[in-house]
Amino acid sequence: MVKPQISGKAAPVSFRGVSKKFGKDVVAVDNIDLEVQAGKLVTLLGPSGCGKTTTLRMIAGLEIASSGKILIGDKDVTLLPATDRDVSMVFQSYALFPHMTVLENVAYGLGFSGFPKDEARERALAGLDLVGLSGYDNRLPSELSGGQQQRVAVARALVLEPQVLLFDEPLSNLDAKLRRQVREDIRAIQQDLGLTVVYVTHDQEEALAVSDEIVVMRNASIAQIGTPRQLYDAPVDRFVADFIGEANIIPCQIETRDGDTARIAIEGYRYDLPSRGLPVGPASMAVRPSRILLGVKNGFDATIAKATYVGIRMEYTLETAFGSMFAVQEDVYHPLQVGQAVKVGFAETGPVLIPGG
Repeated sequence: MVKPQISGKAAPVSFRGVSKKFGKDVVAVDNIDLEVQAGKLVTLLGPSGCGKTTTLRMIAGLEIASSGKILIGDKDVTLLPATDRDVSMVFQSYALFPHMTVLENVAYGLGFSGFPKDEARERALAGLDLVGLSGYDNRLPSELSGGQQQRVAVARALVLEPQVLLFDEPLSNLDAKLRRQVREDIRAIQQDLGLTVVYVTHDQEEALAVSDEIVVMRNASIAQIGTPRQLYDAPVDRFVADFIGEANIIPCQIETRDGDTARIAIEGYRYDLPSRGLPVGPASMAVRPSRILLGVKNGFDATIAKATYVGIRMEYTLETAFGSMFAVQEDVYHPLQVGQAVKVGFAETGPVLIPGG
């Protein structure tokens, strides 16, 4: 028998004024509007307690919204139980049955969905092939690595051909090297099959690597939605700037504005950048560690407080008149020394003024 192809039936997801309360006083999600396009991978990103996992669980039907409306495709699923939604979820813990073989784990949901035993087996084999685990079907989960177990969990979700595939912190139990490999696998499968994926993580690098769009959440609400580059290059406020990748938040003075360009000053050092609608006066700017230049002729004063060699780069903690800064430099052969005075400037592009900052 020819193995069936696993295909996506990608559907959009829409949140319209959705809130979730636990008891009378705990607001886990507060009146959010969200549109997830069909065939896209959207990541819910934020610190613990921000509402991202509750939002994911409301898509799955594991939590029921207190108010508002949730649609999958054109279907209102707000009050439907999990069993009546065409979604699959990959959990942080993998949730594999230890006494079942890999093949039995992958085929488990297909049996409940009414597939004949032979077809369920063939679909499960196709799913294992898709995640690169052909030949592992008779092993037990305990005989697999953490990354392989995660792939089994992905295969089990994929064979159901859901309209929406959900991931809840899927890589948190893996080491750093394996996380990178598995996230690339997940992204490749999502793109190859055109799946709609909603992905929850608190890891900023992970979110930047896998997402078409990122939803940054804070205090039960949405702080900003955008592509990885939009969020990294143009954060809407101090929270997003600091949360999406590392950023130095630096006080400055907007001296003049010329159209959409502002000239800022930091202790006599002047730099031009987009004004983002901010007026002349005190302001704050976000500067990524890689966009800081050390040892320039024209800059502001700093002292090297800490220098750390991490193999591919040097990491420096700087002390300035307005506080500490963090910078990275690729030159590992001529490191700056602790206590050394340096002039600090910024790269031609990268620094950004922070509205409301």
